Amino acid sequence: MEFDLESQPEIVQTIVGYGQQGWELALSWLLSPAAWSQFGLLIVAYVAAVLVSRKLQPTLSRLLDPGESDSIIAKARRFVAQFLPLLLPLLAYVFTGIGESVVRSIFDSGAVIAFGKRVFLFLAVRALVRDIVSDPFLKLLGRYILIPMAALYALGLIETVAARLEATVVPLGNLSFDLLWLLQFLAVGGVIFWLGQWSNSQSSDFIQKQEEMRPSLRQLVAKAVEFLIFAVAFLVLMNIMGINLSALAVLSGAIGVGLGFGLQKIASNFISGVILLVEGQATVGDYVELDGGEAGTIVKMTARAAILETYDGRWIVVPNEDFITTRVVNYSDSGSANRYEAPFSVSYDTDINAVPAIIEAAVAQHPEVLDSPFPPDCELRGFGDSGIDFAVEFWVNGIDDGPNKYTSDVLFLIWNALRDNNITIPYPHRTVELTGELRTRAQ
Repeated sequence: MEFDLESQPEIVQTIVGYGQQGWELALSWLLSPAAWSQFGLLIVAYVAAVLVSRKLQPTLSRLLDPGESDSIIAKARRFVAQFLPLLLPLLAYVFTGIGESVVRSIFDSGAVIAFGKRVFLFLAVRALVRDIVSDPFLKLLGRYILIPMAALYALGLIETVAARLEATVVPLGNLSFDLLWLLQFLAVGGVIFWLGQWSNSQSSDFIQKQEEMRPSLRQLVAKAVEFLIFAVAFLVLMNIMGINLSALAVLSGAIGVGLGFGLQKIASNFISGVILLVEGQATVGDYVELDGGEAGTIVKMTARAAILETYDGRWIVVPNEDFITTRVVNYSDSGSANRYEAPFSVSYDTDINAVPAIIEAAVAQHPEVLDSPFPPDCELRGFGDSGIDFAVEFWVNGIDDGPNKYTSDVLFLIWNALRDNNITIPYPHRTVELTGELRTRAQ
């Protein structure tokens, strides 16, 4: 049955046409002495690359090994060392390029060796994405954009595919763009904003290590640097892609109107967050309690809200505006020292004049109880129905909750001190009086 190519769809005709061109090219290479010489040079270049890489790789590994050092130079050496797997394909690419220049000077043709050179470059790109890149986003870009581009370049089709993508225009209202521009925008934008995210994380880590700065000031500087980095990344992306920023004036006006009406709360929370960071009255690590009953440790402060983590593992999102417009109790500010008290009672036959000294000495033995601003203070609180009521006040750094059990520890110390001094802790006694004659039931 004869195959009728003209009756097939256009895509089938295109594929068959490329196949025929490839077959004719392969036949011309097989029958050409120049092609065989280029095949030989490809093999020589690859073997030379293998031998040179085996000699260089151990030496380079020793030179780039920083040991246990954590300096900037050591980090740079580790960064360069991770690219050693590219040594073989890149050497093969360089040696093949040298061979290509020799072949073209002799035969005035180098299609075979040029194809081999592009294949070695494709292998280098594939090794880069598969073995070296570890970031999930960059690996995604490499797998679906960089490797396909390298494959098209190796096959010599990248210009054809680029022209086809550029000719495919996508209309979007009054705007239109071609698919090639869209792919470039996604690739370039992804890389630029990944670099922005990486730069932001590095600068944030550096700022957080500056312990001489107040925590709130560190947060403020980190947020300002984050905003600056991504603003610069946006401007660079717009400049690279040739987008006129004046065209965004209408969009910025619409955003301004939105802020004036529908985004008032977001704007208010953003400004409140800036005020919080400037004043430093509440920052990451503080234990706070709001009028609404929300209480927890601030674990993160965003542009819109603060994240509180309770001791039972729950996260509470509190808008920044609540820290400005309501009463906030900060248990961790001003040195983070807090006062607590532990109540107890003794029996009425106790010499109560000796109790304060005994209890204060016992509580002072706790390693977390402070002598400043005040040492433990045992006070007489009243005369109860069953015993004499006391309470000991003590100061500690931190909150009596979660991992800290200050009051519980102090009560254990009080119990042991009273027991060692033969002081009795009373329990309720009730006296029942019966009047009248008691009668028993006859059996």
